[in-house]
Amino acid sequence: MIQRIMAILAVALIVPDIYIYKMFIVRLTDSLLWRCLYFVPSILLLTGLALLFFFGSSSFLEDRGHWMGWFAVVFFLFVLPKLLFMIISLLGLPFHVLLDWPKTPFTLLGIAVVALLAGIIVYGSAIGKTRFEVKEVDFHASNLPAAFNGYRIVQLSDIHIGSWRGNEEAMQEAVNRVNALEPDLIVFTGDLVNHKASELDGFQDILSQLKAKDGVYSILGNHDYGPYFRWKSKTDQAKNLRQLHERQTEMGWKMLNNSHVILHKGNDSIALIGVENEGEPPFSQHGDLVKAMQGTEGMFQLLLSHNPTHWRREVLSQSDIELMLAGHTHGMQMAWGNHSPSSFIYPEWKGMYKEGERGLYVNLGLGFVGLPFRFGAWPEITLLTLQQGSAK
Repeated sequence: MIQRIMAILAVALIVPDIYIYKMFIVRLTDSLLWRCLYFVPSILLLTGLALLFFFGSSSFLEDRGHWMGWFAVVFFLFVLPKLLFMIISLLGLPFHVLLDWPKTPFTLLGIAVVALLAGIIVYGSAIGKTRFEVKEVDFHASNLPAAFNGYRIVQLSDIHIGSWRGNEEAMQEAVNRVNALEPDLIVFTGDLVNHKASELDGFQDILSQLKAKDGVYSILGNHDYGPYFRWKSKTDQAKNLRQLHERQTEMGWKMLNNSHVILHKGNDSIALIGVENEGEPPFSQHGDLVKAMQGTEGMFQLLLSHNPTHWRREVLSQSDIELMLAGHTHGMQMAWGNHSPSSFIYPEWKGMYKEGERGLYVNLGLGFVGLPFRFGAWPEITLLTLQQGSAK
């Protein structure tokens, strides 16, 4: 699989370079020096790919994910614009040959697309990944207890704290923005880390500053179990998961592992239910909704479940849960309004979805994984307010 990916990337790098060189560079300059300089970025990137292929062990790639992400950004910054330029230029050739249209309009269109795409990549990597967005959402429920009318919940998800190494200031800003909302409750819907509990080093004190009247509650996401890291043994992997539990406890977070807690306000109460990761294959399935719900029958139920596909797979058909909060999708860290590559995989990938009066809210996540990049699918802090009665 790795060999196939590397081969595809190498072809995507080499073919557009040869085309652009033959069609444009040789016509723009007679200087051998400038012609050779054109290939320097691609030679460096191809060398990087070769080094990763031949010498990049799994442990190397996993432990240096931060730098790998930036290599990927630089790679795509040079490769994707050239690839699109080549495609647009090739689309113009039949019109030029058959209809004698000039090549210039297609060349200019290609240059415009190159500039736009390059700008998106640079913006998303430099600014977009820390462009925190507070989304205010109301959820109306006719059976919400009166005392919880106007109850303010902040949802965070998919922090992927290992990706923030060296940028503690940004995480502090996010925490400050959450606390400024003065929520009644803070919930975290999974993927606190990429692989290891030790990623919290340098961030634990920052995340422990999150405060809400009724506390901070969390669940596990697929990354939190460490399935994408090559552990020396299953024992080491289990030890890492225990350490993640312990660290969250030290931060003042309360974990809901297939369990629930009853939240009280005046003489009223609601149930906050949390399941371990319950994803569609190949993602891990550790959730036990029946166990988590026991003792909450007849109450207004709020469910935390990392993967939004759980809503249709089990929650709607096998429970009366009014509202589920999820994350996981990231919107694939790229969106144009209501359109994203994520929509081809997840029917519910961002925002609020309703079935009658029952709802699912999908948070786009605060962090990033793989590419240090976000565009359109900005890092999200959700402020969800519970409202008594039906939506107007």
